[in-house]
Amino acid sequence: MEDYKNFVFYSDSLKNIANSQQTIQKEMGFEFDKQQADSKALQAQKDLQVEADKRKQRSITWSILGGLLLVLIFSGFIFRSLRITRKQNVLIAQQKQLVEEKSKIVEEKQKDILDSITYAKRLQDAILPPLSIIKQYLPESFLLYKPKDIVAGDFYWMERSNDTILIAAADCTGHGVPGALVSVVCSNALNRTVKEFKITEPGKILDKVCELVLETFEKSESNVQDGMDISLCCINTKTKEVQWSGAYNSLWYIQNGEIYEVPADKQPIGKHDKPQPFNTHNLNLQKGDILYLFTDGYADQFGGPKGKKFKYKQMEELLLVNAAKPMEEQNNILERTLNDWKGNLEQVDDILIIGLRV
Repeated sequence: MEDYKNFVFYSDSLKNIANSQQTIQKEMGFEFDKQQADSKALQAQKDLQVEADKRKQRSITWSILGGLLLVLIFSGFIFRSLRITRKQNVLIAQQKQLVEEKSKIVEEKQKDILDSITYAKRLQDAILPPLSIIKQYLPESFLLYKPKDIVAGDFYWMERSNDTILIAAADCTGHGVPGALVSVVCSNALNRTVKEFKITEPGKILDKVCELVLETFEKSESNVQDGMDISLCCINTKTKEVQWSGAYNSLWYIQNGEIYEVPADKQPIGKHDKPQPFNTHNLNLQKGDILYLFTDGYADQFGGPKGKKFKYKQMEELLLVNAAKPMEEQNNILERTLNDWKGNLEQVDDILIIGLRV
C-alpha cells in the first residue's frame, strides 16, 4: 500500500514535471517564434529601408545624370552660339570694312562732284552781271537771288546798249546742274541777240532768243524740251521810256499806291505747239514808280503754319505795303519774310526777284 502511494506520488510528480517541461517548451517555442517574427519584421523593415535608400540613390543618380545631360546640352548650345557669334562678328567686321571702303569711295566721288559743281558755280557766276554794275546803272534797285542748290536754273541778265539798259529775270527748266546748263545756253542766246544781231526791242529779243535756243537744242539727237520763262525789261536812261516783254513770267509795277500786272505771253522760250511772236508792252511810268521782275520760286515756297505755298497774292501785298521804303530795305524785308515763312522746310526752287525804281 505504501508502495502504491509512493508510486502514485512519484507518478504524479513525473506527470507534473512532464507538464512543466511541456509548458516550458511551449513558452520557449512561443518566445522563439516571437523572436523569429520580430527578427523577420526587423529584417523586412531593414529591407524596406534598404530598398528606399536604393530608390533614393537611383533618383539622385538619375538627377545627377539628367543635370549633367542638361549641362552638356546647354554647353552645346553655348558653344554653337559662340561659333555663330564669332562667325557673325567676322562677317560684321568684313561688312564694316567693306562699308567703310565704299563710304570712302562715295565720299571721294562726292568731293569730286562737289568740286566740279563749285567750279561750275564760278563759271555760272561769270555770266551773271556783278551787283555793282547793276547799281551803277540802276542805283535805286535791289536783287534777291537765292539758288536752291550750288548752281541754279534761275539767272539774272543785264546788258547796256547806248542809252538803253536791258535787264531780265529768267527761270530755266529745272534747277541745280541741269538748270544751270540750260541757263548758260539761254544767257548766251540773249548776249548774241543784243550784241551780234543788235536787237533791243524786248519782244523781238525774245523771238530771236527762242530761235537761237531751239537751234542749239535741235543739234541733239534726243528730243530736248528744255527752255526758259523770262521777264525782260528795256529802260531808256535818257527818255525814261520803258518797254517790257515776258514769256510766262509777268511784270508787276507800283504806281500811285496801286499795284498793276502786265501779263506775259503764255509760251516759253523753247518748243511750243503754236508759237507766236512775243508782244512788246510800252509802259507809261512816272518818276518813283517801281518795277518788279521775278520768277516763280518765291510764290511757290512752302511754309507758314500749315505748310502751304506763299502764293502770288501774299507776295503782291508784301510788295505793296513796303513800296515806299528804300529798295535795299525792301530786299531785306523780302528775305526775312521768306525765311520766317519757310522755317525748317526745304527751299523748293530757285528764287529771284529784281526791284527797280524809275
